[in-house]
Amino acid sequence: MSTDLQKGPDTTGAAPVHALEVRGLVKHYPGVKALDGVDFHVKQHEVLGLAGENGAGKSTLLKALVGLVKPDGGDIYVRGEKVRLRSVVEAAGHGIGMVFQEQSLVPNLTAAENIVLGSEAAGVRGGLYRWKTMRALAQEQLDKIGSDINPLARTDTLTFAERQMVEIAKVLRIEQRSQHAPVIILDEPTSVLESKEIETLFAQVRRLKEFASVVFVSHRLDEVLDVCDRVTVLRGGQSVGDVATAGAVPGDLHRMMIGSTGSDDHYHDGASERGGKPLEPMLSIRGLSGATFNGVDLDVHAGEIVGIVGVHGSGREDVCRALFGAEPVSGGEVTLDGVKLALTSTRTAVAAGIGYVPAERKIEGMVGPMSVADNMTLTKQKSRCSGPLVVPRKQATLVDGWIERLSIRTPNRGTAIQRLSGGNQQKVVLARWLVAGDIKLLLLDHPTRGLDIGARSEVYRLMRELANSGVATVLLADSLEEAIGMSDRIVVMSDGRATKEVHCPSGGKPTPLDLVKEMV
Repeated sequence: MSTDLQKGPDTTGAAPVHALEVRGLVKHYPGVKALDGVDFHVKQHEVLGLAGENGAGKSTLLKALVGLVKPDGGDIYVRGEKVRLRSVVEAAGHGIGMVFQEQSLVPNLTAAENIVLGSEAAGVRGGLYRWKTMRALAQEQLDKIGSDINPLARTDTLTFAERQMVEIAKVLRIEQRSQHAPVIILDEPTSVLESKEIETLFAQVRRLKEFASVVFVSHRLDEVLDVCDRVTVLRGGQSVGDVATAGAVPGDLHRMMIGSTGSDDHYHDGASERGGKPLEPMLSIRGLSGATFNGVDLDVHAGEIVGIVGVHGSGREDVCRALFGAEPVSGGEVTLDGVKLALTSTRTAVAAGIGYVPAERKIEGMVGPMSVADNMTLTKQKSRCSGPLVVPRKQATLVDGWIERLSIRTPNRGTAIQRLSGGNQQKVVLARWLVAGDIKLLLLDHPTRGLDIGARSEVYRLMRELANSGVATVLLADSLEEAIGMSDRIVVMSDGRATKEVHCPSGGKPTPLDLVKEMV
């Protein structure tokens, strides 16, 4: 393994030797200074939180720490030794491992193969897998996090939440790969986990602290304060300070993140602005059935936001995908604006006036190498064309208008969307349906997943604007609090059926406990 080591200046005398330290880290991209002299450190046996708005530099910093990004300046020290981390393998050799927000598993391999990938050791003999040993090695890691996932299950058959647990089990193998006390980086590890799975993860993080150091990144500030000892806040590519979590509240972090006080009413409940709802619903579903749901009835009126909540496996995600023609149905009727639909494909859904923002934004919601402009106009080619030809000036005028209106932070319209922060990517995905201009129904599957408070507030504002313009919206929220805060009504699903409807009037909204009682 090729690694450059140099003794750090803080390892003499009584100065503590940190598990991981960054000094003056700088990273430039075309038109963007992602890191602007970042300083931070992780103490031995500490859980350090890393907070900041989307675009603050968190992702770039983490990628530098695992050898995926080469900094333009600054130094990284591991246990007092200056290192150059030029690959994930080199980082692992120093005991640094990461659970990525955007999953890095190989879909056509088993969970066991993914967990031991790159560190098979006794699991391989003579170039052949020893499946019994492989399973045992993987099961050891899965047991640590209390997961009942079958190690021999193909990864592409697992749910998003199950794949996230496999990611966590995989990074725990760093204990066997390094001779040093590990540094484990968890990037948004709870974004799709249920409350019981989150509790299991937090217990594991606290166990890791006994023999390792942990960097924990989450846009859910209450989680950061719950599981971390200390929090470092980034803003604009710079580290702006540390906060001890004892006695701190989310507002303390929010002020540092955006330079102002966070507001508890960031959901911006605007139901009263839309007045009384029309007699006939914009969307009417009767007896909709599919592989994971059965006999679902649902009405959504123009200008109304209806949340669907349910535990993992309730079928709500598949209902949403079925309404967009991305999931087959076996029975039932769907009527939109008085017209019965046969949603046999996503193309027919879009033609009928249905928009969809998927949960896995980078996989299904955008084309990473394509520009902001091309992604924004992807589903409505006529908006940028004259006849069969693209008119650059027409596209530029349209796209620049929406970039300005939505405050999308991008060097220019021609920048590849994959270079934007998560919050700005989501604005572009939402803008795609605003550009279309003829959307009647908008399906939002976890639209704020992985976004910080500021970006979430922007998404909520856009949702309200669309509702106030008459768009009917179905929301699969990131949390029960979000569903309650944003919805006019909430439909509870359990075991593939819609079992309860709860109204959410201003001043009379249900509590999360009210919904949980109906979900289980």
